[in-house]
Amino acid sequence: MGAERENQALASSPRTKLDATSPATVYHLSEDGALDRFAPYVPETNPGHPPAVWAMDAEHEPLYWFPRHCPRISVWAYDEDQQALLRSTFGTDATRICAAESGWLDRIRTAKIYRYAFDGARFQPWADADGQYVSAETVFPERVDVLDDLLALHGDAEVELRFTPMLGTLMDAVVGSGLPFSFVRIRDARR
Repeated sequence: MGAERENQALASSPRTKLDATSPATVYHLSEDGALDRFAPYVPETNPGHPPAVWAMDAEHEPLYWFPRHCPRISVWAYDEDQQALLRSTFGTDATRICAAESGWLDRIRTAKIYRYAFDGARFQPWADADGQYVSAETVFPERVDVLDDLLALHGDAEVELRFTPMLGTLMDAVVGSGLPFSFVRIRDARR
């Protein structure tokens, strides 16, 4: 996932979905539509990690329905107890909330993202994050889909999309909730 992976802070909250198998298909999302191969690399922010190609499952794909440099956060529920906590803490009936800064609305509205699909058998679960997978081999996409209405993607997936001038207060609430979450590109957030 390139820079997105390098700038993502992941939750240490309970993981109820992590298992030792990969889904049939995993994805890489990018604003670059001309990628034809993905070679393993070592992220700058994790120099001790072996070279890898990063991908995600469909369930966690909404984390990347944003322009690459857009700071965003997400919080979600896997079971009924977590759903009750998500509802009471964030006032929602959605099972996932994604939030971005208001200043990104026009760029999100007009962004075009390319979804590269890979054979999940070529990837292993990455133990450090729910829904993330790695491969130590160069991989080639089986297909590429163009995603050009990111707002509709969130709506169709029943993901609650929020916009706020700054993410800080919401980030504090997400961390304090104990729910699974992800922060992406936070170094680029308004201070």
